[in-house]
Amino acid sequence: MKASISALVQQGIQALRTAGTLPQDLETPAFVVERPNQRAHGDFSTNAAMLLAKAARTNPRAIAQALVAALPASDDIAKVEIAGPGFINFHLAPDAYGRELREIVARGSAYGRNDGGAGRTVGVEYVSANPTGPLHVGHGRAAAIGDCIARVLDANGWRVKREFYYNDAGAQIDNLAKSVQARALGKTPDDPSWPQDGYRGDYIVEVANGYLRGDTVEFEDHIVHGAKDPNDLDAIRQFSVAYLRREQNADLAAFGVAFDVYFLESSLYTEGRVEETVRELVAHGHTYEEGGALWLRTTDFGDDKDRVMRKSDGTYTYFLPDVAYHRSKWQRGYERAITELGADHHGSLARVLAGLQALDCGIPQKWPEYVLHQMVTVMRGGEEVKLSKRAGSYLTLRDLIEEAGRDATRWFLIARKPDSQLTFDIDLARSQSNDNPVFYVQYAHARVCSLLRQAGEKGFTFDLANGLRHVDTLVDADAQTLLVELSRYPEVVEAAATSLEPHSIAQYLRELANAFHGWYHAQPILVDDANQRDARLALSVGTGQVLKNGLDLLGVSAPEKM
Repeated sequence: MKASISALVQQGIQALRTAGTLPQDLETPAFVVERPNQRAHGDFSTNAAMLLAKAARTNPRAIAQALVAALPASDDIAKVEIAGPGFINFHLAPDAYGRELREIVARGSAYGRNDGGAGRTVGVEYVSANPTGPLHVGHGRAAAIGDCIARVLDANGWRVKREFYYNDAGAQIDNLAKSVQARALGKTPDDPSWPQDGYRGDYIVEVANGYLRGDTVEFEDHIVHGAKDPNDLDAIRQFSVAYLRREQNADLAAFGVAFDVYFLESSLYTEGRVEETVRELVAHGHTYEEGGALWLRTTDFGDDKDRVMRKSDGTYTYFLPDVAYHRSKWQRGYERAITELGADHHGSLARVLAGLQALDCGIPQKWPEYVLHQMVTVMRGGEEVKLSKRAGSYLTLRDLIEEAGRDATRWFLIARKPDSQLTFDIDLARSQSNDNPVFYVQYAHARVCSLLRQAGEKGFTFDLANGLRHVDTLVDADAQTLLVELSRYPEVVEAAATSLEPHSIAQYLRELANAFHGWYHAQPILVDDANQRDARLALSVGTGQVLKNGLDLLGVSAPEKM
């Protein structure tokens, strides 16, 4: 509906060009069409006239009057008014929302989707946990945000590649291997010879026992066998990484999260990508030697100081492989790249962006885009829950799913803006009450399904086509409010993709469920009059469809019974 208003305004502007009121070569300004805060001011409003006034060499109200006169006729528009300094307010015809309801029913699961991305490729990287232990709750928030961003971009016409970057190289992997070896040798974390930075959770025992048994680990396209020899550190390293990658994949599968690409940090070294990146940076003149180290002039690209790439001992600093990794994304055809990370990574972003610009290979500025999430605090019984026996020092994602369920866990981890602190109340997530937002929204969908079952049980024959023909009977204020809420859904989906904030989908679904529950309690649905009953059931069906579509973008189920 918003898109239709925007198209009318664009046609009106073109008519003013043709008439000579506006210059022929004037580019259409980036006007906005939005819903006023008060519906009495109209259903939609645009600032187009104020942006055109200078080019028209007149005041905004005068060009607004000309633009209104130039608008093509539309059955959806009942009245157009000019307000304030030149806002143009559109009042929709009574049947405009009825036509939108028919659109919902006709498009079904495709309603709300658009082709804004035009099939362009976007890579969305998220979770990217070190394969050194079970996924914790912070990883869960990353998984929920990243997966929902991918779903929303897909709904906006992007060709989405979901990517997991495995940090399978470096000191943390050595510490993992040494920890598993110590357990395989019968040592405990209390032993004086336990690795100083070793991992202490019970899962290390599980890995060590699997290795000593000679277990076979299968994951993705890999098969790894436990060598049983506690003195073979390389074999232990390979088995441990494989074992924990499989465990993390299982956690993510239980969470409804899957990836198209698993990229190994180690491949950057084995395939020479890190060295190749260094050569490119040197060749483009953005590096210098000082103190035996190789530096990158990141200050040329907005960083607060230059950064060491290769230390005097010949090893690389951690940001260089990040540059090489993102360069590989560009080479793989990602026109747009989005990386979801914990807020603690904030300090490294400027140098990665600078490194990519220093490659001088056509990578756009501010590529990749970053979405950062804040910490999660988990509460139960009014007290913070921090520890898991299996992980040792943190609460795992699997713990949370087992306690709260997948749907509630996904909802609660996505329901707030990523850069805000999040408190996850397990007791609330498990409750079956209107205070629990995911229950409240899912119950609205289940209520729609229940209405359809009740109609059959009462002997009513529901004629959807007849109901859509009689939408004009839905004149009560609560039905009108619900119709307006339904029509907002495509705008919410588009805005969520633009801002990379899928929590807005959750907020919208709550508002839609509230409108539906309010209408349900205010108006009997299964009335004797067939036309009115069919119209009210048609409105219910449309509501159920939008609820299901929105829940799918969050990876949350739409139950038919609760």
